[in-house]
Amino acid sequence: MTRVIGVLNYKGGTGKTTTVVNLAAGLALRGARVLCVDLDAQGSLATHFGVNHSCSLTDLILKQLPPHDCIISVRDNLDLLPSNVSLLEAEGALWQMGDHHLAHQKLVHSLNRLEGYDYIILDYSPSASLLSRGSLLYIRELIIPVAMNYMALVGTRQVIQTLKSIGQMPNHQLQLSLVVPTFYYDRYRKDREIIETLQRYFAGKVTHPIRANVKLSEAPSHQMSIYEYDARSSGAIDYARLVERVVNNGR
Repeated sequence: MTRVIGVLNYKGGTGKTTTVVNLAAGLALRGARVLCVDLDAQGSLATHFGVNHSCSLTDLILKQLPPHDCIISVRDNLDLLPSNVSLLEAEGALWQMGDHHLAHQKLVHSLNRLEGYDYIILDYSPSASLLSRGSLLYIRELIIPVAMNYMALVGTRQVIQTLKSIGQMPNHQLQLSLVVPTFYYDRYRKDREIIETLQRYFAGKVTHPIRANVKLSEAPSHQMSIYEYDARSSGAIDYARLVERVVNNGR
């Protein structure tokens, strides 16, 4: 059964794309078939993996092209459904339908055609939109990366509020799977206090923190995952721990 996971925080700079790339790459290295879906018009996933594309998520939604026409292979066992600025066109088309329920149905119908994977991982834009709201009806698990600052906590609170409203919809089960502290410095008292706050509010769901690591910031410019760029770095060690926890269903 395919596990469908979203990575979301309504605050930029929390390490969402870095988490998607390295979670997906780590799962693929373990032999799982993984698909990343980019829900951000900036198209950061294609840039990170260093690939070009002629079709995108927009074509899947608006033109109803077959998924295999829109998906590209980026690594062994790892595929990508990319996005670019044309995603704004898809957002506009959904708005023009004039009915959010029908727009959400159209989006979910498009995403439901994605098959043949052990994991499908969605990289969300930090801004709330009809597209991001609708795709929350598609995923079953949510991972929230939280940088060690107050605004990231605010973004997390907004995600939780959205999660609660989604949970009130009939026949839909979306659960908060994990909270991932990012950009963590153990020597900073502030960071330790934020970890303690997260553990109080999300008991049992807070992962080992992803430590601030220069290798993680360098890897995208080399179009590599952290395992390819420096498998012995603290970033690779921390993301490998996250992969292990996801494989074990959050335990």
